[in-house]
Amino acid sequence: MFKKNKPQPASHPASATNSNTGTRAEVSTLIGKATTLEGDIRFSGVLKVDGTILGNLSADDTGSVLILDDDGEIEGEVRVPTMILNGTIKGNVFSSEKIDLYPKAQIMGDVHYNLLEMEVGAQVNGRMLRQEGQAFDSSTRSTKTDDSSDLETVENLETS
Repeated sequence: MFKKNKPQPASHPASATNSNTGTRAEVSTLIGKATTLEGDIRFSGVLKVDGTILGNLSADDTGSVLILDDDGEIEGEVRVPTMILNGTIKGNVFSSEKIDLYPKAQIMGDVHYNLLEMEVGAQVNGRMLRQEGQAFDSSTRSTKTDDSSDLETVENLETS
């Protein structure tokens, strides 16, 4: 639970661990630092983002992983089973498996998650809603709800 030797996303740029199988998967798509993509993106496999995405991002299958590195930024809704974040997301986040938030991670939006690991320095400015056991569906878009029974933390959460 309190791992001090946990590698940063930047230290393993070519692979990620799949939480379903525990195996390492090679990065299948890389969006470099000097790249800005506009529009909605769907992917499968492992996507590593060092640049900027202006649009919604979703995965096509349950084994997909998003790695958002230090300089990476996404402005839009993100729907991915597994995420490793050390960059910035401006939009709501949905994860059916696990989210790892590293020290430089910033999310400005609501976070819907199954499992969450958050390191000191990571910031979430929005609601955090645990959604245990929900099946992954990248086609479903967010809907606003007034049911706050799943609310685990309050807005403007910052670990210190």
